[in-house]
Amino acid sequence: MALGRYVVDAVLLEGRSPAEIARTHGISRYWLYKLIARFREGGYAALEPRSRRPRSCAHAVFPEIQAAIVRLRRELADAGHDCGPHTIAHHLRLEVGSAPSVATIWRILARHGLITPQPHKRPRSSFIRFEASLPNELWQADTTHWQLADGSGVEILNCLDDHSRLLVVADAYVTVKAADVVQSLSTAWEIYGFPAAFLSDNGAVFSGKSRKGKVLLESELERLGIVGKHSTPYHPQTCGKVERFHQTQKKYLAKQAPASTLAVLQAQLDTFTTYYNQHRPHRALHGDTPLHAFHARIKARPEVTEPPAHYRVRHDRVDKAGCVTLRYLSRLHHIGLGADYRGLPVHLLVANKNIRVIGEDGSLIRELVLDPTRDYQPLGTKSGPKPRVVNDVVRHVSTMS
Repeated sequence: MALGRYVVDAVLLEGRSPAEIARTHGISRYWLYKLIARFREGGYAALEPRSRRPRSCAHAVFPEIQAAIVRLRRELADAGHDCGPHTIAHHLRLEVGSAPSVATIWRILARHGLITPQPHKRPRSSFIRFEASLPNELWQADTTHWQLADGSGVEILNCLDDHSRLLVVADAYVTVKAADVVQSLSTAWEIYGFPAAFLSDNGAVFSGKSRKGKVLLESELERLGIVGKHSTPYHPQTCGKVERFHQTQKKYLAKQAPASTLAVLQAQLDTFTTYYNQHRPHRALHGDTPLHAFHARIKARPEVTEPPAHYRVRHDRVDKAGCVTLRYLSRLHHIGLGADYRGLPVHLLVANKNIRVIGEDGSLIRELVLDPTRDYQPLGTKSGPKPRVVNDVVRHVSTMS
């Protein structure tokens, strides 16, 4: 039996003194008389504990604003955009001129069952965060996979400015090749300028280190004085901004009608790029848009320096056509030596475009400056001795024999 019912029965049924009951049970006489008044008005049910919630609140959010918050949440979610309290507050200020605090918006969403509980996350203080000080100080690039309506796989090349999070490249390809990366970046360079540094992972279109050479992008960065950087293998956190951006982009694409062709997918990416750069508030930018943050500061520029020479040695054997092959800027070139050298083992000493072809004994066979625009390098003057064939095996005869 609750204390309220006990003391009321003691006074009304037993006729005991209210002062005595209050003193004995440690309650005030005022509270005891209030319980008796409640009982006479509503019976025992009126003695149950009542809510302490105030009947009105002077600073409560108007129902119209709450309805607008719920509507914006659903509209942004249906469009595949970020729909958190910060983004809702941004759009609400654009609509009505003001917005409640982010915490208030969160509580309204939770009250309507629109907040999905998340597991406890690491404290933000545990993260080591890096951000470039100026726009164009560093660009981050990466590729990600997507599917068309027929299930065929395609690739999307994304590139972000590290300081402003501006999306400078979002291009769809069937398969991203080294030349595609340079083509997309060249278009971005014409619009936004050259970055001082470029960061990517160790993918084959970004780095030729695994093949002991260079890809077209690396040579182009050197030519422009842009510092090329690569993340540590198996450590995607180095390119964390563009890696996280893939999730935002795919969330939007998942809400669109599946693209039937690559052109349709590119149109969807262009629409998203406009919204992301010009309309979507970014939490890392304190609610600013990437385009505004990009133009808010002076731009960094690459240091114009002479690119270092790239040295390598290639071991080859002259083919039946009297040629050796060499890959330069992701393109295969054929260097003519002549039919007299067929089957001869040779060494190619490469210093950028300067190439020396020497025999096994070190004698110079041909020296040339590679013309990158031609697949076949015309036959030049050979300065080394000619070989002769003995027992169908090509051997080099020195001038001393």
